[in-house]
Amino acid sequence: MRSTRPPPCTDPQNLERYRAPGWLPGGHLQTIWSAKLARRYIGAPPRLWRERLTAPDGDFIDVDHLVREAGAPPPRQHLVLFHGLEGSSASAYALAFASAARARGWACSLPNFRGCSGQPNLAPRAYHSGDWPEVDWILGKLRAQHVAPLVAAGVSLGGNVLLRWAEETGEAAAPVVRALAAVCAPVDLTASGLAIDHGLNRIVYAHMFLATMKPKALIKLQQYPGLFDRERLLAAHTLAEFDDAFTAPLHGFRDAADYWRRASAKPHLRRIRIPALLANARNDPFVPARSLPSPADVSDRVTLWQPAAGGHVGFAQGRFPGSVLAMPDAVCDWLAAPC
Repeated sequence: MRSTRPPPCTDPQNLERYRAPGWLPGGHLQTIWSAKLARRYIGAPPRLWRERLTAPDGDFIDVDHLVREAGAPPPRQHLVLFHGLEGSSASAYALAFASAARARGWACSLPNFRGCSGQPNLAPRAYHSGDWPEVDWILGKLRAQHVAPLVAAGVSLGGNVLLRWAEETGEAAAPVVRALAAVCAPVDLTASGLAIDHGLNRIVYAHMFLATMKPKALIKLQQYPGLFDRERLLAAHTLAEFDDAFTAPLHGFRDAADYWRRASAKPHLRRIRIPALLANARNDPFVPARSLPSPADVSDRVTLWQPAAGGHVGFAQGRFPGSVLAMPDAVCDWLAAPC
């Protein structure tokens, strides 16, 4: 375990002390089991209500908010969670974070990136790992609408985008968000992209992502004929090939390599000026341990938690079939009293 400073001593489920259950060995099992089969909330499922926000370009962003019980006291804090690649407010980790927020009496908002709420978005663009201006607009909108102090978390792609926002806004982040956390963020997108496109990862994970990303891209092409090269997209069998054909040209990048380089958070982590937690398991199939930041790579406002196990957004705990509440509990406790 590696950390830049001690975590909150009041946190009984601290990720610094996390150990994977003996019945769930290895990063792949810890990733897949947690996403598909582990318990993701305590009690009843979190209830959500949807708000549609109109973006500055006329497109829409769907944000799902946690329904608060009638008569509940005002929330002490408001958690905003940004999901990962091809995730949504329905993802296992999103529901787990909503459950953790509910248990603490917090408000919780789950923005869906463009095209991820169940309906195609309207503009000739989608979402990507470096889209920090979108996060800036969403956070600003939520800050203006709600009274409780905001804290923010991002999972995987959402974590990288949130870090890029903190890096680009610097001191201006503090009036918007009091602290943030990035969970399993691929802060070196080149290393993570190559990892996903290689070997077993390509067969399992790249295939899974492309199975939903390609159809969405083809819908976008129907909306805007000629927007990108259809044949190149259909021929894509890796994330690099998809990003070359779709993500890069739609969002102002030269190619996948340029996109991965410019969107990565790792080179700019010293610019962060608000308390920030980076939690990454060192056996994450998507995020090679060698690509993780060291204390020398970050500002003194950044805390690194790097447990030996946990997989990608896994961190299962307990007896079979386990739950995925260890990580949201630890992250929320840290956000409540950041180091």
